[in-house]
Amino acid sequence: MSACPTPPHVVVIAMFPGVDTLDVTGPAEVFAMAGQFLGGRRAGYEVRLAGERRGPVPTFSGVRLCVEEVFAEQRRAIDTLLVPGRMLIGPGGPVPQVDPGVVTWLREVGPGAGRVASVCAGAHITAAAGLLDGHRATTHWATVGRLAADHPEVRVESDPIFVRSGRMWTSAGITSSMDLALALVAEDHGDQVALDVARAMVMYLQRPGGQSQFSVPLAQHPGGRDDIRDLRLWIGEHLDADLSVPALAARTAMSERTFARVFHAETGSTPGAFVESMRLEAARRLLERTGRLPSDIARACGFRSVETLHRVFRDRLGTTPGEYRSRFRTTVPG
Repeated sequence: MSACPTPPHVVVIAMFPGVDTLDVTGPAEVFAMAGQFLGGRRAGYEVRLAGERRGPVPTFSGVRLCVEEVFAEQRRAIDTLLVPGRMLIGPGGPVPQVDPGVVTWLREVGPGAGRVASVCAGAHITAAAGLLDGHRATTHWATVGRLAADHPEVRVESDPIFVRSGRMWTSAGITSSMDLALALVAEDHGDQVALDVARAMVMYLQRPGGQSQFSVPLAQHPGGRDDIRDLRLWIGEHLDADLSVPALAARTAMSERTFARVFHAETGSTPGAFVESMRLEAARRLLERTGRLPSDIARACGFRSVETLHRVFRDRLGTTPGEYRSRFRTTVPG
C-alpha cells in the first residue's frame, strides 16, 4: 500500500481594500519558488487569499487580486496566516490602516493557526486582534512608535528587519516581507532550500543579524530646540572627538544632569546611545563604500579600538564588520 501524500503547507493571506501589493505577492512568490525547488520530494505550499467577500480586491497600486475564500466560510486548518498591511501618508506622518473585518477574523482564527506572520504595518492589525500581546514584534520604522503607544502589551523592537517570538512573526518595511518568507521557508525545509530560493530570486538568504531597517538620521525625531539640533549635527561631523556626556554638556552650557534630561526629551535617546548609533552608522557607510581597514574605520568613527568596533557590531547588528562588508559592499577597493 502506497503512503498517503503529505498535504501542502496551507498559507492564507488576509486581504482588504488598499492593501500593499508587495506585502501579498512578495511572500507568495517566495513560497511558490520554494515549491519548485522541493520538486515533489516534499510537500510545498498552497497559498490562498481570504477576504470578507469573493472577487477582485483593489490594492494600493491599483492591481486587483482575486479573493477565493471568504472569512465567514473559512474552515480549513491554516499552517501560516499572513497579515499584510497598508499605511496612508497624512499631514502628521504615516498612519497604519487597521481593517476591522480582518481584526475580527484574526481574533477567531489566529489562535488556531500554526503560526501568524505580519508584514510591515500588518503588525498593527495583528496587535489590534490581541495576538501580539506578550510577544516581541517589529513594524515599519515610521509607525513603530505608534505600535508601542497603542499596544503597550507588545514588546516592540524598532530596529530588526523581522522578529520571531514563539509562533508570531513580524517584519519591518514592505520589501522585508520576502526576507520574512525566506526565514519561514528555512524553518520548514532547511537553509539549503531557502538558499536555493534566495539565489534564484537574487536575494540574501538572510540580511545579517537583524540588520537595521533605517539610518540614525531617519530614526531620530527632529525635536524643537535649536541647541540640541545643532549639537546633533556637530556630533555627526566630529565622531572622533570626545563625545562623553561631560563634554557635550559643557558644549551646551548645561549641567550633565540637565543635559541628559533635555537630550532624551528632544531625541528619545540617551546621549551615549545616540553617539554610539551615529558612530555605528558612519562605520557601516565606510564598510559599504570604501576599502579602508577596520582599524582605520574604528579610529575615524571614534571607537576606542577595533575590538570596540567588533563589540558594537555584534551587540547592535548581530554580525561582524567583515561579514557586514561582504554582504553590503557597493564599491571596489581602489
